[in-house]
Amino acid sequence: MTGLHEQNHDDVDQLLLNAALRDALEPFLDESVDMVNSHTMTTPQENEYLASMLAWERAPLLALRCWFQPELNLPDPDELSDGELHELLWDTLDKLCENRIVLEYTDHLSDRELYCLIYRDILPAEEKKLDLPKTYLHWHCLDRNSQPEPWLRYYATTRERKRWEHVHAGPLPPSEPAPYPRQIPRRRSNI
Repeated sequence: MTGLHEQNHDDVDQLLLNAALRDALEPFLDESVDMVNSHTMTTPQENEYLASMLAWERAPLLALRCWFQPELNLPDPDELSDGELHELLWDTLDKLCENRIVLEYTDHLSDRELYCLIYRDILPAEEKKLDLPKTYLHWHCLDRNSQPEPWLRYYATTRERKRWEHVHAGPLPPSEPAPYPRQIPRRRSNI
């Protein structure tokens, strides 16, 4: 009887938490709450989703460089030799990953091009900083819509290339390996 009593107590706690989360989200309600399907999600899963939505709504909007303590300020790329830049790039990629920022689609960029992108575009960009351990910011260093040629050439799967060719009725660039393959730090598996 004790096990059943504990489960009922946990179920009641989960329902109370669900009600509290929904109340807290009331001022922010939009179509994303409609994505919660209580028929396919357990109450704890729904609560995790609602808690992440509430964290998003309350998260501060900060330049990515301000996500670091101390603030991450990089030297101007024009002042660095290729060797210095390469070392600093990899140190920066590790720091980004430690702060749950993961870069995608980087293998078409040289070290200098990637460093410049981080320096000029990524670190000054303002994003919501969520303090949830499972949440990563994925920064795409290539926009497949505005830069279809490198995406099709280096990253698109055979299926994606066929779909693009069908929709755009245009010639495809040849598929080939990216010129600067890297093993960028990714999500930590223990998180």
